[in-house]
Amino acid sequence: DYHISLKLSHIFSSDDLVTKTMETICNQIRERTDGAIDIQHYPQGQLASYKEGIEQVVNGAEFISVESPSYLGDYVADFKVLSGPMLVSSFEEYEYLLETDEVKNVFQQAEKQGIKVLSLGYAYGFRNLMTNQEITKPADLKGMKIRTPGSQIYVDTINNMGAAATPLAPSEINSAIEKGVIDGLENTLDSYVTNGNYEAAKNVALTRHLLGVCGAYINIDVWNDIPEYYRNIIEEEFTRGAEEMVKEAAAAETATRERLEKEMGVSFNEIDMDAFREAVAPVYRKMEGVTPELYDTLKEKLAAMPK
Repeated sequence: DYHISLKLSHIFSSDDLVTKTMETICNQIRERTDGAIDIQHYPQGQLASYKEGIEQVVNGAEFISVESPSYLGDYVADFKVLSGPMLVSSFEEYEYLLETDEVKNVFQQAEKQGIKVLSLGYAYGFRNLMTNQEITKPADLKGMKIRTPGSQIYVDTINNMGAAATPLAPSEINSAIEKGVIDGLENTLDSYVTNGNYEAAKNVALTRHLLGVCGAYINIDVWNDIPEYYRNIIEEEFTRGAEEMVKEAAAAETATRERLEKEMGVSFNEIDMDAFREAVAPVYRKMEGVTPELYDTLKEKLAAMPK
């Protein structure tokens, strides 16, 4: 009888939507395969994560890494484009891109590097600008300091949008705004509420400049050694899990916005999306090794997306 025990690792905490989704997927696969495929789930970086998690996959470990596609950029540069700013402005657009031939080709390139993408559909929220004034165009950000994480993609995005990216620890954000050290932050609505930042920054510009997303990856040889019957079940559950998670994330985002507006006195405004997309375009030109026309091709695909 066939049996394999796989370890699945990511950096999300125990109450996170990604964690809950992965737990459900692992349980469903274990049940549907009568335990032949046993995936042991390790959240919050208990095992290798980030870049090291992808290395485990590439090196042939019986291991599933759940991480941002940006970490695959070390092996197939075009994954950097899928992690770039303002490529999509809705969950539906992101799901549409995953089905294009161009993105499927990127997945095929990953397999040549030893990486099987089980799903790249775990989208959990857009990042927006939170300040105390209405921001509608890049010029409105001139002279403003916006808190970002230290990751280069965040820093480059905010700088190109027109502000000065200022990395700070999350615990310092509110006091820094109150003291005038920074003028605001960028984050998902969920974190904005959880961290209490709505108390210090009362306006949200719906820039949707970066989409929080991760994928699930396994070594291609480990994958091919699993009988096809079980591979089909695994793919079905990872795909289904992504679809359900996106529905939940979209509903949560809508509910959080309503709560912020009705109960917490936060205002929301739309932006000149075309102006901001033009502003962040240089971020893509700085990406080393990517297919030059990929960004423009994906934008054309989105422009032709059925409404």
